[in-house]
Amino acid sequence: MKIVILDGYTLNPGDLSWDGLKEFGEVTLYDRTPVSEVVERSKGADVIFTNKTPVNAEALNSLPDLKYIGVLATGYNIVDTQMAREKGITVSNVPGYGTPSVVQMTFALLLELCLHVQRHSDAVVSGRWASSTDFCFWDYPLVELTGKTMGIIGFGDIGRQVADVATAFGMKVIGTSRNRTDQSHRSNFKWAEIPELLEQSDVVSIHCPLTPETKGLINKENLLRMKSSAFLLNTSRGPVIIEEDLAEALNNSKIAGAGLDVLSVEPPSKDNPLFGAKNCIITPHIAWATKEARARLMEITIRNLSAYKNGNPVNVVNL
Repeated sequence: MKIVILDGYTLNPGDLSWDGLKEFGEVTLYDRTPVSEVVERSKGADVIFTNKTPVNAEALNSLPDLKYIGVLATGYNIVDTQMAREKGITVSNVPGYGTPSVVQMTFALLLELCLHVQRHSDAVVSGRWASSTDFCFWDYPLVELTGKTMGIIGFGDIGRQVADVATAFGMKVIGTSRNRTDQSHRSNFKWAEIPELLEQSDVVSIHCPLTPETKGLINKENLLRMKSSAFLLNTSRGPVIIEEDLAEALNNSKIAGAGLDVLSVEPPSKDNPLFGAKNCIITPHIAWATKEARARLMEITIRNLSAYKNGNPVNVVNL
């Protein structure tokens, strides 16, 4: 079996091992692959793995030996799955590997918005505490989460674990989801439609997939529904938010702050309107990228390929 990894660096910058895949055959590893070189590098491959390198219809039509595509991520929109299905190519993804890390990042962003830990630390290091006439100081409002309400858009595995942590902080939880599962074990929970969730929440955290229905969901109209004291968090997909509208809402104090791990275009352009927005924290799509999460991703990737080789493919996204 000939295996080509098109963009292995993101999953494994050197702290993990590819040996598990090498047990299945000859592995050729590329850290990164331009779209223009996908076909040339994949010629003769039975299996290719990709994280964010697109495998489009043109490439699939040029790779007659290809039988399996492993997406090194949960999202698989970078593969033309319909064309792959027509050609009998199995496409598998890796769901669920990053849930604990994404939950952790959600609250890292929220706690930074509440307490501005890094900014206060920088002020101390710069000498401001040493020269203060008072025994302490703070430059930003300090916010306590107990008693406040978290609205969770998308109540799947990640959303439910976010709710668990919010509960531990003493928060009430409002959820919205396409599929309303039984949450009767939660005394602090209720289901609501998007307008009510936005109006009643002190924190809105987005954990829904990107679909035609959710693209642009957080727009000017819906931002105006939120409390002026509310925070918005997004660790799902950037295009759920219309960034120009969010920047305007932040700069005009329509909401109090935002913590984002994703943007609509990644890497972003230098003129992204959120870069100059007030009280907006942006991290470079790293919620999934702890070593522990990446190790799980690698492990599931190996299991996926093993299941395919044994004639029982799993996590198939193009049935």
